[in-house]
Amino acid sequence: MASGLVRLKTRADFLRVAASRRRAARPGVVLQAAAQPAGVADSETVRVGFTASRKVGNAVVRNRAKRRLRAAADAVLAQAGRAGSDYVLIARAETNERPFAALVDDLRGALRQVERPGRDKRPPARGEEIADVA
Repeated sequence: MASGLVRLKTRADFLRVAASRRRAARPGVVLQAAAQPAGVADSETVRVGFTASRKVGNAVVRNRAKRRLRAAADAVLAQAGRAGSDYVLIARAETNERPFAALVDDLRGALRQVERPGRDKRPPARGEEIADVA
């Protein structure tokens, strides 16, 4: 990627971003976000990963969806992504059918949602403990 975005490639990175539970879903894309771990050499970069499940389609369709997501990430995350953050873009069934401008708007809206202050004030998931603040 010549745009200054660095690729996430390891499964551990994808799982860590998913575990952060900062996510936003739009018709064309699901965006997950997490802060980069402390051991990252260059924390001034934006790291991004792309994935598409078999629900999206066969290999040709999944690869096309990921190419479209890479182009959208170059257009949006290179300028608006927060340095020191990791993002995972997940293709949806509509990713290939959406006009590219709508896909870029979906990504912009999802980015605004995950970067909104107060996103950590979520109800606890099933099985999570509620900490006493007293």
